[in-house]
Amino acid sequence: MAIKVILDKCKGCTKCVKSCPFTAITMENKKAVIGAACTGCGQCVDTCPFGAIEKADDGKEAADLSAYHGVWVFAEQRDGKLMQVARELLGEGRKLADAVGCELCAVLCGSEVDGIINDLFEFGADKVYYANAPELKQYTTDAYTKTIYEAITEYKPEIVLLGATHIGRDLGPCLAVRCNTGLTADCTKLEINPETKGIMQTRPAFGGNLMATIVCPNHRPQMSTVRPGVMEKAKREAGRRGEVIELHPTFAEGDIRTKVLEVVKSAKEMVSLTDAEVIVSGGMGLGKAEGFELLKKLADKFGGTIASSRAAVDAGWIDHAYQVGQTGTTVKPKIYFACGISGAIQHAAGMQNSGLIVAINTNENAPIFDIADIGIVGDLYKVIPAIIEEMDKVPQK
Repeated sequence: MAIKVILDKCKGCTKCVKSCPFTAITMENKKAVIGAACTGCGQCVDTCPFGAIEKADDGKEAADLSAYHGVWVFAEQRDGKLMQVARELLGEGRKLADAVGCELCAVLCGSEVDGIINDLFEFGADKVYYANAPELKQYTTDAYTKTIYEAITEYKPEIVLLGATHIGRDLGPCLAVRCNTGLTADCTKLEINPETKGIMQTRPAFGGNLMATIVCPNHRPQMSTVRPGVMEKAKREAGRRGEVIELHPTFAEGDIRTKVLEVVKSAKEMVSLTDAEVIVSGGMGLGKAEGFELLKKLADKFGGTIASSRAAVDAGWIDHAYQVGQTGTTVKPKIYFACGISGAIQHAAGMQNSGLIVAINTNENAPIFDIADIGIVGDLYKVIPAIIEEMDKVPQK
């Protein structure tokens, strides 16, 4: 729908200008003019006291929503290994597909990664759309976008889910633009409206101070990127099989505008916070970067890993790869130690679903204690050595 100004009725009061959230309305010769930034939200229509603004048919044919069926999950893989976020999406996708009453499908792109197909079936996929081509061995925006967009155009999925990883955050917007649909980024909750059967996508907004639920009623597919570590992983059902649908992407010269010359992996210790069962995390309460050495000793006792708050990363004490929180990684370990972390809402958003939260802080009023299962008020440099000492007394199996 387009927004139209009825010039004879417009009085030049400028109320529509002030009400427009996109600054798309200007005044020319004391008459309102709708600019290119207009999204058709209709705020100005409701605001105008003279009935001088109305919604009009823009001549575009509405999409046939009934032609779209199925929930698709982008099965992200790297070096032939299925990423954990794909397993999380399959778990959540199964719930959505069952609520809608449709099939759960996985989209796999790569070069000679056939071994992943059976994993996808065993994790719940009913169908696997498989694109096998040398150009897809390494992720490039152009190649993956073209391949998946063509598949979406042909098979018309109703819902498409991607992980909010580096790849997913790049690929998702490109697909959404090609498909002329919306994209809700970094979702932490997905539900199906029982009446409309549309997806309700919930994500943090305004710095995590509120949660916004977003719908896409008029376009398909409905697309979301989902924050890793939030959804429950799909359980493996050994021997489960489904249907493989082969995609046959072709690439002309110029279709792929970038070329991967070399993949250089970081020499730093690789950290996988989303897979860790025990995490020992530190914040500004450590007082110094060397404090993470003590946390690592405790983490090693549990076979876990260390992590940090954003403040510790900003202070230069530890690499961003270890950051937990809204702007870092969302985790859900069995045990989460929060050491010297105040518990700001941005950090809590990334770890509050942990199985057991143990907080150590000198400030008894720190917000972290509001979500902690066990709270210890004290100096972490005394508390942690005491915990390690007690653990050393336990006989090794």
